[in-house]
Amino acid sequence: MIDLYCERLGPGLWAEPLNELTNLAFLVAAWVSWQLARRSDTLPGSVVVLIALMAAVGIGSALFHTFATTWARVLDVVPILMFQLYFSWLYFRRVISVGSFYSALAVASLLIAALIARLFPSVLNGSLTYLPALALLVGLGVYHYMEQKQERLALLAASGVFVLALFFRTFDEAACPLTPFGTHFLWHVLNAVVLYLAFWGLVRNLRTT
Repeated sequence: MIDLYCERLGPGLWAEPLNELTNLAFLVAAWVSWQLARRSDTLPGSVVVLIALMAAVGIGSALFHTFATTWARVLDVVPILMFQLYFSWLYFRRVISVGSFYSALAVASLLIAALIARLFPSVLNGSLTYLPALALLVGLGVYHYMEQKQERLALLAASGVFVLALFFRTFDEAACPLTPFGTHFLWHVLNAVVLYLAFWGLVRNLRTT
């Protein structure tokens, strides 16, 4: 059993009820994103893949908080990383219109930074691994705003919510003396909002050709 969160006090499939149930937020975000893309008539295969990854984040995280095993942890971590990488690729290629080489370089840089950060799991209660994604999101948010893209504040809003989400993820263990549930469940809810806001900013500016 992998015990990383305040809410888990022992083995069992229902040992982290809030951490399990709040993953429904990712499925809601995926559904709302689907509806947004459909209404905008923006549903190429790339967008469908991004929505599927959003749903996979919720499913993988729910499995990990239920089973707390190594295989479940892989299913938790991989969809999150894949969403970050694929979103970045789409934004560079279809919004900024950067060439394939430089888009791949940006995505590879994010991947390498995230993998290096994972070598220090005790720093910020494991949240260090998300700082490269935060830095990139802030950078894209500034670009999005300065270039007056549609939904101009979407990515900056996503960045702000991401900071708050990371705070609650980092503070989880320290919150144990204050609440038996910790604060990790708030990471789920707020991170689902982050994914939706980022998706919203992307899909409203997506060039499909």
